[in-house]
Amino acid sequence: MLVFESVLIVAVFMVAVSIVFSSIKVGISPMPSSKKAYQAMIALAAETGVGPIYDLGSGWGSLVIRLAIKYPERQIVGYELSMFPWLITKIIKRALGLHNLTVYREDFLKADLSAASVITCYLFPAAMEAIKSKLDLGKGSLRFIISNNFALPSHQASKVVRLNDFYKSPVYLYRLSLLKTQV
Repeated sequence: MLVFESVLIVAVFMVAVSIVFSSIKVGISPMPSSKKAYQAMIALAAETGVGPIYDLGSGWGSLVIRLAIKYPERQIVGYELSMFPWLITKIIKRALGLHNLTVYREDFLKADLSAASVITCYLFPAAMEAIKSKLDLGKGSLRFIISNNFALPSHQASKVVRLNDFYKSPVYLYRLSLLKTQV
């Protein structure tokens, strides 16, 4: 039994170190959306047509897995830098046979997002600022952004859903064809 306990302690330590390292690298730890938030995001995705949905910072897969199940006809793509959350998502994807889900272990800011019709995200303010550079309306098929809790700086959402939680957390829907810069 001592060997099993030692292996378990080493494994937990490795997972913790990996998450701390990737959190320092990207500036935030993988944080799952609340149940109410991912339900609102999935419902808003129904208003976005049939194109591919890209989740930026997919973490432990709580949203991308549910999107892949809810919308089997749509391609769902997740980006996550932290190794263990990415690995858990890959294992669940395989176990559930979700052929419409692809999960990459890479920085979404360096990725080609031009095939995305919808971007979903639960990113901190600096990352929301950084994704503005990905919003070239003249190229690709990106038409919608659904953001949990953090607004897209200097832009006005076309719809805001307030969650029935303690903070009345917002979930934003941006229609890029209607995107207006606030002054």
